[in-house]
Amino acid sequence: MTAVAAATLVALATAACGSDPDQNATPSGYVPVAPSASVSAPPADPSANATPSTTPTKKAQPRTLPSPGNPNGRAPVPFDADAEDTRGPDRVIGTGTPASCTSAAVVRAVAKGGIIRFDCGPAPVTITMRETAKIRNNTGPRIVLDGGGKVTLSGGGKRRILYMNTCDRAQVFTTSHCQNQDHPRLTVQNLVFADGDSTGETAEGGGGGAILVRGGRFKVVNSRFVGNRCDRTGPDLGGAAIRVLSQFDNQPVYVVHSTFTGGSCSNGGALSSIGVSWTVLNSVFEDNRAVGRGANPARAGTPGGGSGGAIYTDGDTFTVTLAGTVIRDNHAEEGGGAVFFVSNDRTGTMTITGSTLRRNVSDGFDTQGLPGIFFLGAAKPTVRNSTLRR
Repeated sequence: MTAVAAATLVALATAACGSDPDQNATPSGYVPVAPSASVSAPPADPSANATPSTTPTKKAQPRTLPSPGNPNGRAPVPFDADAEDTRGPDRVIGTGTPASCTSAAVVRAVAKGGIIRFDCGPAPVTITMRETAKIRNNTGPRIVLDGGGKVTLSGGGKRRILYMNTCDRAQVFTTSHCQNQDHPRLTVQNLVFADGDSTGETAEGGGGGAILVRGGRFKVVNSRFVGNRCDRTGPDLGGAAIRVLSQFDNQPVYVVHSTFTGGSCSNGGALSSIGVSWTVLNSVFEDNRAVGRGANPARAGTPGGGSGGAIYTDGDTFTVTLAGTVIRDNHAEEGGGAVFFVSNDRTGTMTITGSTLRRNVSDGFDTQGLPGIFFLGAAKPTVRNSTLRR
């Protein structure tokens, strides 16, 4: 989109925290658990002549997927950033069995909006999406998708999983200023988004392998993003997990207690945005990759991209806040192995508190004194009680 000016070298002394929040963090790998209806009692010992047990078969106990986020994160969570109350849902996907939780049921429920929960049985379940679920802008205004810690929505490596765009006429125009309206207000919580792939999608410039959002408000709580993809090239295209464009009155996208692993895109192996502010709390980004080549603007003879191994942000006035967050082992072919931050008019600001950034490799460029970060903004980032290491 906009040309990146020559790098400004920023010297910054970082204050190491007394307790490294990277230590003992929950492993990031996720393997879906096959649903099962029951767990049988152990067989009787064949060497014993005891009368066969009459103990009835035990019912399966409800299980949940691995907890996302940084367990050592201590950043306070504002009221607006916390999970939504879904005890009185407007819609329930499923009727108590895995087979009842289908892609079509998800698409129908999301189109109707409101508070949505799942009833797929006691065990974790994976729903492979046959089409992208799309928010209708005249529903809500509050839309909550809550997986209860047991639901994975999978793109099957073929499609984007969730889409919201207040400026898409096909999803209903509701105001005359679609790029700056306060609704829909979308929250995704207690979910896994896996294997989304928006490769070849051109809406709003592409990107957003799992979720694409433009307009309204958006929040992510207690969720995990695994192995999502978007196009491999493009100077300003990004967000293997999430791409966001425009938020009401430039209010931040909240990402809370969430984990992003194994994402791959031209830019932003996890998150990407244009002119959008982010507040990321007690979260983990690991093994994400910006795989484009040529940066932005694209060098002659290259397709462009390759910046922001975990997070890619561009635009004019916006903020990025990282608190209680671990960003480790991400990789950028060009700049910002952890974070790429460019405020074109130099009004944007960045704050890092109680966080650990380590082993985030930038093959091309970083800002001096900020390993894993390329930064152009109003002033050098504010770093408190955090560790930044190569």
